[in-house]
Amino acid sequence: MAASKRPREGKPPSSQGTSLQPPATPLLAGAPRQTSSRKSRDGEAKLVSSKLSYKGKVFSVYTDTVIEPGSDQPNTRDVIHHNGSVVILAVDESRNPDDPDIILIRQYRHAAAQFLLELPAGRIEVGEAPLAAAKREMIEETGIRARRWTLLTRYFASPGFLGEWMQIYLATGLRDGAARPEDDEHIQLIRTPLSRAIELAAGNQIHDGKTLIGLLLYNTRRQSGKLQPVK
Repeated sequence: MAASKRPREGKPPSSQGTSLQPPATPLLAGAPRQTSSRKSRDGEAKLVSSKLSYKGKVFSVYTDTVIEPGSDQPNTRDVIHHNGSVVILAVDESRNPDDPDIILIRQYRHAAAQFLLELPAGRIEVGEAPLAAAKREMIEETGIRARRWTLLTRYFASPGFLGEWMQIYLATGLRDGAARPEDDEHIQLIRTPLSRAIELAAGNQIHDGKTLIGLLLYNTRRQSGKLQPVK
């Protein structure tokens, strides 16, 4: 397969209404990446070459030759390139503000070969704002709309080989509606009190990383009173 270049890794998509300041360039799966030098806190990395090894619908795989900070020898890294994803922690305080309901979904994951309990989530389309993607994904998977949105965090899903940023949004002020799942999505909606969701996480009954991060981070910030609505 002919060599192809791709954009720099490590740049999260911009996010609306938040004080966090990501770099301006979004991740674009399959887009050309330029060979370049990239400064970091510990030195400079130089991308010597980048070859497209696989291009799929959701992600692309590149084989990079890179001289990393602290080294003068090139190394080969296979990197999965992805546009980024959004995760929605939808919280319903209408029944019990002291122990609000959390919206989870249950669906079969072929890669894990099992059903998983998860927070609603999905990928950001090319050119789509992260918050708009979060609102779209929640409607598609659950039918639920929200009046208030808070960006909880963003993180790399698995930075050893995957250049995907994930952004977790808190959604409150919920209103039910009709879901619009894609043809290959078979989703069961589950409402559970926050206390029960935390018990499931602590009891090794939730095996999805984004869901563990979202639940535990939200619970910690809720207890400390550090939740600020952004839109």
